[in-house]
Amino acid sequence: MTRRALLCTALLATTLIAPAVRAQETHATPAAEHAQGEHKPEKDLTIWKWANFAILAGLLGYMIAKNAPAFFASRTATIQKGIAEARKISEEAMARASAIERKISALDSEVASMRAQSKAEAEAEGQRVREDTERELAKINANGQREIESAGKTAREELKLHAANLALGLARERIGQRMTPENQNALVESFVRNLPREN
Repeated sequence: MTRRALLCTALLATTLIAPAVRAQETHATPAAEHAQGEHKPEKDLTIWKWANFAILAGLLGYMIAKNAPAFFASRTATIQKGIAEARKISEEAMARASAIERKISALDSEVASMRAQSKAEAEAEGQRVREDTERELAKINANGQREIESAGKTAREELKLHAANLALGLARERIGQRMTPENQNALVESFVRNLPREN
């Protein structure tokens, strides 16, 4: 393929350069021709121009006809491949975007669920703390009540003991005031008389 392209390029260059060389030859000798008195018509040059154009157009048409279908086919294939790749990338991007949207919507519902769960747990923990506090307060109240009752009972017993001691002290004092040596002797005699006698 490169030999053909090189050959076609050389042929094209030769075709393009030949009229220019010919034109220089004809323009290089006009003074000599005028001196001789001969003059060729411009028709010869016009025929060369048309021949050159026809050869150039034919070669150009041949090159286009030969290489254009392959070029356009490869270009079409490249474009179609690019379109297919772009479509595939677009579909993958859409799939990723929808997956991300699903994850985001799932994340929103998961966050809402976690919030609801944490709120329920906080409420349950608050209720448990309140119940524990109420139980502890009830225990403290019961212990306090028992201590109050125990202290009251102890105080009542101490009061009874104190009252008994006061009553005994008062009775001793009164008996001591009323007891004379004569009363004492009478009591002893009465006691001795009441003792049972043993046979």
